[in-house]
Amino acid sequence: MSRIGKQPIIIPTGVEVKIEGQIITVKGPKGEIKQSVIAGILVAKKENELIVAPVKESKQWSKFWGLTRALLHNNIVGVNEGFVKKLEMVGVGYKAAMSDSRTLKIEAGFSHSVMMIVPDGLTATAEKNNITISGFDKQKVGQFAAKIRAIRPPEPYKGKGIRYQGEKVRRKEGKKAAAVK
Repeated sequence: MSRIGKQPIIIPTGVEVKIEGQIITVKGPKGEIKQSVIAGILVAKKENELIVAPVKESKQWSKFWGLTRALLHNNIVGVNEGFVKKLEMVGVGYKAAMSDSRTLKIEAGFSHSVMMIVPDGLTATAEKNNITISGFDKQKVGQFAAKIRAIRPPEPYKGKGIRYQGEKVRRKEGKKAAAVK
């Protein structure tokens, strides 16, 4: 039985939730998200709460029960407060800047600059070695942050690369010089 799925989702003021068959629309001050729900999961709205329940109690539906509840909760939090991911660049000459409002220019030790177009619904800011991505859809924010990190992931010897803020990089010891006889 799902422990997460049992918990009701509290709908804050200023957020509207519409249930139309298997499609749940969440609308708030930051934006609007539509989430489809698989047929074995029921979603009901009672006053200012959303309740998620499976059609049958089984191991298969228990997985989707918790997943559905988590996705709906993320949508409600996103349209109300939004999500933010921060990345930092470590390395000599590594920097990022916005070339225009929708294009992020990253210099990460290659012979050329990497240009990334910011997806719709997201905003990105860059100051020297820090990149901030924000938006109301948690999946889009995380996916775009992962794409930026994949340009130059942190390497374990010198620690250079693009990493999430606060991410710990396990450092390895380099080769030792052979003893002279």
